[in-house]
Amino acid sequence: MNLPILRLDHINATIGGINLLQDISLSVKPRERICLVGCNGSGKSTLLKIAAGIIEPQSGTVFLNSPHTLGYLEQNPDFSHFSTISDFINCNKDSTEFSYSLNSFLKKFNLTEKDKISHLSVGQARCVALIKMLILRPDILILDEPTNHLDSRTIHWMEQELLNINSSLIFVSHDRFFLKTLSTATIWLDRGCLHHLNKGFSFFEPWKKSILQQEQAHYHNLKKKNEAEEEWLRYGVTARRKRNVRRVKELQDIRTQLQEQKSSFHGTIQAHLQSTQSSGKLVIEADKITKKYNDNFIVKNFSLRIHCGERIGIVGPNGAGKTTLLKLLTGKIQPDSGSITLGTNLKIAIIDQKREDINPNESLSSYLTGGYGDSLLVQGESRHVVGYIKDFLFHPDQAHSLIKDLSGGEKMRAILARVLAQPFNFLVMDEPTNDLDFETLDFLEQTITRFQGTILIVSHDRDFLDRTVNSTLSMQNVDNHNGCWIKYAGGYSDMLLQQKQNNNIPQKKNPPTESAIPSTTKKDKKKKSLSYGQKLLLEKLPQEIKKIHLKITEKEQQFNDQNLFLKDAKKFSKLSHELKNLYHEIKEKEEKWLELEMLQEEVKDNNG
Repeated sequence: MNLPILRLDHINATIGGINLLQDISLSVKPRERICLVGCNGSGKSTLLKIAAGIIEPQSGTVFLNSPHTLGYLEQNPDFSHFSTISDFINCNKDSTEFSYSLNSFLKKFNLTEKDKISHLSVGQARCVALIKMLILRPDILILDEPTNHLDSRTIHWMEQELLNINSSLIFVSHDRFFLKTLSTATIWLDRGCLHHLNKGFSFFEPWKKSILQQEQAHYHNLKKKNEAEEEWLRYGVTARRKRNVRRVKELQDIRTQLQEQKSSFHGTIQAHLQSTQSSGKLVIEADKITKKYNDNFIVKNFSLRIHCGERIGIVGPNGAGKTTLLKLLTGKIQPDSGSITLGTNLKIAIIDQKREDINPNESLSSYLTGGYGDSLLVQGESRHVVGYIKDFLFHPDQAHSLIKDLSGGEKMRAILARVLAQPFNFLVMDEPTNDLDFETLDFLEQTITRFQGTILIVSHDRDFLDRTVNSTLSMQNVDNHNGCWIKYAGGYSDMLLQQKQNNNIPQKKNPPTESAIPSTTKKDKKKKSLSYGQKLLLEKLPQEIKKIHLKITEKEQQFNDQNLFLKDAKKFSKLSHELKNLYHEIKEKEEKWLELEMLQEEVKDNNG
């Protein structure tokens, strides 16, 4: 029998007058990997800090089974008391084995023990903090947003290291790919309560939906009972008997429960994106562009054509030049050589990685209205700012809150609210998923799916790219800084599959000498090409896929009505069946499109 390494019993915590944690209990068994999920501000970090012994709960107990050890990696590790990497990591351990392990880890990131902490990037500093945990190998490791500021290559390395150690894990992350890869159990912190699922994050969404449906059913039954009791109160009280007094008290209790449940239901972002006038068919044409910093090529002799309606992801490790490539393609900076031509009638909206256009000392209302009154134009129509921010899950009182007082997720929602109010047909996003909770991520994904313009996205969020883009740009041989970018059909996972297939292609043997090459007829030299039917299908499939995406979005909006099951069970069942068929249909068409794209690339390569 596996006894728990760590146990939390009846934990309660109140911060700022809000009951974040209400009678929460949790146990962690050996080698269990638990992901903790919940909305921004729900108390996830607070729960992790209580589990790690960093802060004390208002009530309840935390018990770490002796002699087990615990390690904690916070969101923003404190390096202020350390000069070098060695100072931070060594912790009085002088063994040869420890030093060898440390240096082998650091070598992967081109770091040494003597490197100054102050010279590290944010991503490198997080890697160093994680390396310390991996070397110490505690029995239970608590990680708070460990993937923040890391590129996809480093996140993949982290996943493999965490899978290979024997430590139990409790971790918080907004990276769904990371959650699916690591978790063996899921806990959902929702409105102060903890729900337990003894399965990984892959099973979270349907499980969450079933819990919310049960809540809705309970709310519906309570509402019906309240209506009946209200009817009795109006017409049925004939005397002041004790039974009547008790029944009135029960009615008051029902009213209280109804109000609590109604106020606690999850909201969804209600903003709707309307495409402005379409751009020209050709959005961007890059012709043999080169950009170089010092001796490193960001891009070299690169050509690309982006057409209206394409959704392109740009991926690569930190320092590869993704943001520079984005600025080149949108005309923000000029290449050293080559040319970039932007299409006609382009209206560009940009979400910048550094969020440089947001003033922390400005109020939310002023940020959205530009400081002019209490209204703004949203897709050409006047809206009151309070009504508009409610569409993005802000409370009316937050209209006068300063930007600096908003959480990371709230700041991103504010930026989205401002961007989506403008008319545009070309959306450019640099790391848009940083600090977003799942609800805002879902909204952003739906926005991109519905949007009929063109989209360029730089992101390390692999799951987000799989859900949103139809082609991916990635730098080849990054460590050589050769500036060679390759465009792959599909999302991040499709790119990995194509790279794997390309790596498995056997190397060509040395070509025979000229005298050994048999003469060929003109017929033998005829170049291969796609058939007419394949070419036609390759042209038609993107539009068909877009139409199915729109249908899915429309059906999902109806399906997300939390009252639908209670109002019309038959319609709920029909929608569920239709969505299942649409998911199957779009998967088949995307696979066929991917197959034809790869075939076309193969034909181009063979024909020189």
